[in-house]
Amino acid sequence: MIEQRYPGYRPQAALPAGPELVAALDFRRLPKVLLHEHLDGGVRPQTVIDLSKEVGYQGLPTEDAGELAQWFHRGAQRGNLVEYLEGFAHTIAVMQTKEGLERVAYEYIEDMARDGVIHTEVRFAPVFHHEKGLSDDEVLESVTQGLERGRREYGVTWGLIICAMRDRTDSLEAAELAIRWREKGVVGFDLAGGEYGHPPKRHLEAFQAIHRANFRLTIHAGEAFGPESIWQALQYCGTHRLGHATRLLEDMSLQEDGSWKLGKLAQYIIDRRIPLEMCLSSNLHTGACSSIEGHPFPIFYQAGFRVCLNTDDRLMSDTELSKELAIAIETFGLSLMDLEKLTVNAVKSSFAPYAERVSLIHNRVLPAYAVLFAELNLRAFSGEFGDAS
Repeated sequence: MIEQRYPGYRPQAALPAGPELVAALDFRRLPKVLLHEHLDGGVRPQTVIDLSKEVGYQGLPTEDAGELAQWFHRGAQRGNLVEYLEGFAHTIAVMQTKEGLERVAYEYIEDMARDGVIHTEVRFAPVFHHEKGLSDDEVLESVTQGLERGRREYGVTWGLIICAMRDRTDSLEAAELAIRWREKGVVGFDLAGGEYGHPPKRHLEAFQAIHRANFRLTIHAGEAFGPESIWQALQYCGTHRLGHATRLLEDMSLQEDGSWKLGKLAQYIIDRRIPLEMCLSSNLHTGACSSIEGHPFPIFYQAGFRVCLNTDDRLMSDTELSKELAIAIETFGLSLMDLEKLTVNAVKSSFAPYAERVSLIHNRVLPAYAVLFAELNLRAFSGEFGDAS
């Protein structure tokens, strides 16, 4: 109960939830934690245009920033993952110089700060940024410099996750790169790309290297392929977090009394508190769900899974974390307590060191929510949301 969490708090009237809460909140004031975002999926349209000129890339469909943004949005919203990923050809093509990579990384942190994100873990595949002769280490040096410059200016803490790609054969090299940079900002390793035809167990050497190094692992699984992909990510690869995992719902069955019966895979995940990195808008755009209303997020959340909300690709899906939270509240009737719980879930699921996670919860998240609860309570007492009790 909120009274137990905040001694002295006494509700005077019912606090708003759902659409009424959306209207009442300034979402940028919410302290947010973002764990699933691709660096090359959130580049500013004007930056794409500027960098295309610097590297001599002539493949953009337009050099008008507004039109380019709309082009990315339309292209990503075709209902399947393969077509959703096509836009990355343009963002990756312009992220090929030290200066360009540093700029994109710095602007990423700047965008996070403007949206009220206090901690973020951003991922990308360094192997895609060699066209102008940069080495993996030069790529990482540039990206971490940009992220760290952003942290110094805006106070947003960050971690970098190195992605290997399912359709390539160099995942072990990517894992070794992540381990080599673990003391310089890299916090984990990921396997990304189209799932169909590329099972995670084909990359066992990479995952074994991560585990031998006592490092952290998240895997895209259960987005475009069924529960078997999630099972492999867990039992073959030993992942610590699951990216998307929307199709875990196929291992659950709705009972006559309205409750959900968990299959063995779902029960394993909930029992071991394995985090689910969920992305509402992106999952709609890739066809992982047919509608926001039909997204399995509220089912997982209400059943007690450790879920958190994320953006995935802000440019492609025309979103930010404030927008994703507003969508969830509007669609599923969430309350401010739900938002607080989702944020704490994200902090607990972070790859940041334990002491940093504790500090984020107790020094950033809970105090900010205490203020928000108090403000909403005063507004409720004044009758803004209905009759005060």
